[in-house]
Amino acid sequence: MSNTDSFIEEVTEEVRRDRLYALMRRYGWIAVLAILLLVGGAAWNEWRKAQAQARAEAFGDAILAALAVPESEGRAHALDAIEAPGPGGAAVRDLLAASERTESDPAGAAAQLLAVADRTGVPPVYQQIATLKAVALPGSGLSAEERRARLAPFAASTGLLRLLAEEQLALIDIETGAREAALDRLAALAMDAEATAALRRRVTQVIVALGEDPPEMRGLSDDLPAGQ
Repeated sequence: MSNTDSFIEEVTEEVRRDRLYALMRRYGWIAVLAILLLVGGAAWNEWRKAQAQARAEAFGDAILAALAVPESEGRAHALDAIEAPGPGGAAVRDLLAASERTESDPAGAAAQLLAVADRTGVPPVYQQIATLKAVALPGSGLSAEERRARLAPFAASTGLLRLLAEEQLALIDIETGAREAALDRLAALAMDAEATAALRRRVTQVIVALGEDPPEMRGLSDDLPAGQ
């Protein structure tokens, strides 16, 4: 390589270096800002996670402390006073508080349960549990038609939710004197392939209590109490 070529390469490299420095001076702040944003975002995300975990732990500790109160009404009031970290936490708190009120104030417990069922933003599973507990609660103050209306969407669904709704509807039929309709529902439940052993046992016991023979099906004898 000649001296001339070497000189040209050195000059070219120097020009490139000068251009790079010029670009860095002009736009380097953008790179610095991007790095700061990335680091700050990661720190903020970790801080939020730590805060959420701390709130969840504090909520759990408050629930345990409330459940340790000696009297059920005291437990219910202690649970009501807890600040929940979100809709799901509030639903759990209210479900527990309503359970503590079922004996002393069943109507109040049912109202609290239905408030959970009707609240927006609550996970569907909590709404379903709240509705089923409310309609099955003795002394809830809910009329038969109100309970039927609450159960109707569940009866039209699938799986265990449908079966539990049909069981409650059968009990409402018995309560309102619709004996034949109740027996039809109970027999269908006893024969349903999706019914659990516990559900079949409850259903067949009610059928026998109504003075009828349970439907014949495989494994039914294992579900019935001795002597029936």
